[in-house]
Amino acid sequence: MIGFTYPQISPIIFSIGPVAIRWYSMAYLIGILFAWWLASLRIKKYNLGLSPQNCEDAAFAATLGIILGGRIGYILFYGTAQYWQNPWEVFAIWHGGMSFHGGIFGVIIALFIFAKMIKYPFLKLTDLVSPLVPVGIFLGRIANFINDELWGRVTDVAWAVRFPRGGYLPRHPSQLYEACLEGILLFIILNLMWCNSKCRNRTGLISGAFLLGYAAVRVLMEQFREPDAQLGFLWCGLTMGQWLSLPITILGVCLIIRCFLPHRKYS
Repeated sequence: MIGFTYPQISPIIFSIGPVAIRWYSMAYLIGILFAWWLASLRIKKYNLGLSPQNCEDAAFAATLGIILGGRIGYILFYGTAQYWQNPWEVFAIWHGGMSFHGGIFGVIIALFIFAKMIKYPFLKLTDLVSPLVPVGIFLGRIANFINDELWGRVTDVAWAVRFPRGGYLPRHPSQLYEACLEGILLFIILNLMWCNSKCRNRTGLISGAFLLGYAAVRVLMEQFREPDAQLGFLWCGLTMGQWLSLPITILGVCLIIRCFLPHRKYS
């Protein structure tokens, strides 16, 4: 038989009475805490003009952006009639249903508002945050694998996995592909850029590289990932994930081009 049988892993780490701690929520928590910790270190090391309180407030703003943007994005882009029939289901994020594209736009809006409030350059703030995001992506994709969700298309490759919810058919473990590329690879590239003063001082370059890098990998990975059952393939045979990556690609390219315009001044 082709492929490996999915290892039965409970989506719940442990529970105390009615309260259940899930891998997915833990992935968000660890990713946010790690980003907060590393951002604090870099603020001190590179004298970025932000206080510890600023860092704490930025982490809070980004968390709100992730949760609200991710949930609203999912409902708008992937949601079904169930949210109209059961409006309270909108708030049941423990049932799953978060859009990473929505989370990106949510964080952008939250950080833009925060930067304006403290009178700090917006793109310098996003340059600080962008190299930290892949850690959360990596953990989130591992949680997707544990939850037996967002699996790949049917395949005959030797490393295929037979997921119970995927009909025990041999499928690409696309969650692990994304964990490696959107998580590990993107983390390495962006943090190498951050450690290079020439890249770091071109304000907006790291942010643009993150947007372009994520979008490019996501478009590629959608070729291995099973389209959402409620949507299937959309216009031109593309998935919703690929279509949503297009504006992110454009924004990333624009930021990178902006960094190399001859009249730009850099700190």
